[in-house]
Amino acid sequence: MAWIAPDVERSEHYPARRNAPEREMLRDWLDWHRATLLRKCAGLDAARLATRSVPPSNLSLLGLIRHMADVERGWVRQAFRGEQVPDLYYRSDAPDADIEEADPASAEEDYERYRAECQTVDAALEGADLDDTFTFMEMPTASVRWMWQHLVEEYARHNGHADLLREAIDGSTGM
Repeated sequence: MAWIAPDVERSEHYPARRNAPEREMLRDWLDWHRATLLRKCAGLDAARLATRSVPPSNLSLLGLIRHMADVERGWVRQAFRGEQVPDLYYRSDAPDADIEEADPASAEEDYERYRAECQTVDAALEGADLDDTFTFMEMPTASVRWMWQHLVEEYARHNGHADLLREAIDGSTGM
């Protein structure tokens, strides 16, 4: 039997806590957007996840999963925490490998790698103060607050892409 992306639980509305402390709201938004991306993948087999369904773009749902795994690792673990962990998909000879090399043969592995990376990132964010700052390479100094907001923004943008990709694949909307 072929692998199918599993169903994902997520509130039908935006995160419920609207008057919580800032850190809790940022966490809720990040979790909600992660679940949204996975819901866009739910019920699809590997071939459909890797389908580049909005020509001429090379984006696919699987490519977005791979991209967001690298984004989370890059910002939180590599830049903020300074962990010496390699990129998951980026290579200097193929900077867009996360998107361009999305292959149905590795869909289940890529999906699980993404979920594991999210858990590892959550652990890396535990105890971080929103006012903590870091510098990475030649970038300006950033705060954890800025980084967390950027992750939410990155998901929001790509979840819009995921909406279009999923609708083109099977007509599903409003997930």
